[in-house]
Amino acid sequence: MTTTTTTPEAGKPRRTRRGGGVMSSSGLYLATGLAAVLFLVPFYILIRNAFSTDPEITGENWKFFPTHIQWGNITEPFRDVTVDFGQSMVNSLIVAVLHTAGTLFVCSLAGYGLARIPYRHANKVFYGVLFTLMVPTAVTFVPSFVLVSSLGWVDSYRGLIIPGLFTGFTCFLFRQYFLGFPKELEEAARVDGLGYWGAYWRVVVPNSLNFFAAIATITFINGWNSFLWPLVIGQDPSAWTVQVALSSYMTNQTVNYHLIFMATAISILPLLFVFLFLQRWLVQGIAQTGIKG
Repeated sequence: MTTTTTTPEAGKPRRTRRGGGVMSSSGLYLATGLAAVLFLVPFYILIRNAFSTDPEITGENWKFFPTHIQWGNITEPFRDVTVDFGQSMVNSLIVAVLHTAGTLFVCSLAGYGLARIPYRHANKVFYGVLFTLMVPTAVTFVPSFVLVSSLGWVDSYRGLIIPGLFTGFTCFLFRQYFLGFPKELEEAARVDGLGYWGAYWRVVVPNSLNFFAAIATITFINGWNSFLWPLVIGQDPSAWTVQVALSSYMTNQTVNYHLIFMATAISILPLLFVFLFLQRWLVQGIAQTGIKG
């Protein structure tokens, strides 16, 4: 539908189009729905196979739902005598929580120092931090393992947590955020007699909880999903994390499909809870980093 209007300034008719919004909205909804379906398909397969038997998973005739839901599969990972799945879940929870807390503390302090404390070599230190982002993880893997082994931290929470507390990217995000933090609040804190530490702990942190929650969400997910480093450090089964425990279900001799799918479904529940609980802060926090996409 086309309408004609007259502008007072030029005295000439101007045509405006209406009705295109319906088509654009329909296309947007269609694309969003298609993306949602593609995103949910892996979760459907995971849940479907978790409550099925191995013949139903590997059979030629695919069924959208198992003929008989195998509710007993839920407890099977915890009854497996070869892998202590419950202990691996506890290990992953401890590692992920302590790793997240330590990363927030160390990287936020580093980012705040680079953003606020005047120091003539601050830019050089910042460029050095950025340089670490270009170093492949494989380059530092062996030296890190040698160091951890020499300290006697193999098969311990210290070896699993401490080496990964500082990351250049997280430090960069904190620096970008603190550069945009209102200086007036910190100046008021210094008038009250607070130093850099007091301003950071009593003013900056309480007013930055959204951003801290966003970084905590990302860090927790990365810590929970970490596989290669826990595989090398946790050599004893009692020190395995859940990702290492999941890999043990696949051997050269046997593959227990329904057990793998059920254990995987159970292992993602903490991630699902964290993401659903903190997703609002995740979006807000990333928007406050100053990075424009």
